[in-house]
Amino acid sequence: MHSFFDSMVPGSSFFDLLRQSRSDLLPQMQIQPEGLSQAEIRELKESPHGTTILALKYRDGAILAGDRQATEGYQVSSRRIEKVFKADDHSAIAIAGVAGPCIEMAKLFEVELTHYEKLEGVMLSLEGKANKLSQMIKANLPMAMQGLVVIPLFVGYDVRNGEGKIFKYDVTGGRYEETDYYATGSGGKDARSTMKKLYRAGMTEDEAIAVGLEALIDAAEEDVGTGGPDFVRGIFPTVKLAAMAGLQDVAETRIREICQAIIDRRREAERGA
Repeated sequence: MHSFFDSMVPGSSFFDLLRQSRSDLLPQMQIQPEGLSQAEIRELKESPHGTTILALKYRDGAILAGDRQATEGYQVSSRRIEKVFKADDHSAIAIAGVAGPCIEMAKLFEVELTHYEKLEGVMLSLEGKANKLSQMIKANLPMAMQGLVVIPLFVGYDVRNGEGKIFKYDVTGGRYEETDYYATGSGGKDARSTMKKLYRAGMTEDEAIAVGLEALIDAAEEDVGTGGPDFVRGIFPTVKLAAMAGLQDVAETRIREICQAIIDRRREAERGA
């Protein structure tokens, strides 16, 4: 009989169950860095990368957003990649880093939360979800040491306390809660600079979406890896809202209108200068 502290008991964690029974299916276990040559490792490092993602709080919750471009070295490998994913009914995860392992981790995290809820009959607390993601990132450390870094942002609505929360991570699985806003990826610094100037506590939903999109547009102007709104191809950033009513997608038509208003305002400013 297993004891309560027996590490082989997976409990309600699907990630632990998979790690113990079929570790070969885990994203970080599908590539064994020990057997790779330097050329193969260099090729892996040049795999498609997701770039800029950001999160910010507003009056009724929190926003998670990302551009749609992935780069491979100095080339655009995808203009329509999705970087923002639903985790459960009140939370979402956005990914930056090597696209393949990032997307697999986001999908596995969604299964992890669903598995827990089905076995325990209750939803995991927001803090508990953030800790689960931290454990998964920590397990990816051997691959991160080879350059296959996965850096997510996690946003959710804390139903118990009635507020949106933002969690960021480092490559070792370290978890840190942000009080107002954060951005990461190749254009993260530029996006943070914009939010630093425009962010204020208690913003409405419309104001917060506008600040997030303005930050992504600024990042796209300064960072070659970040894609801006593409009116020709009809490609726009992804934005999700985590609020009391649940996780919601912001409609593409609404995002397009806000992006157009931002660009029109800048164009007018250029003419008036």
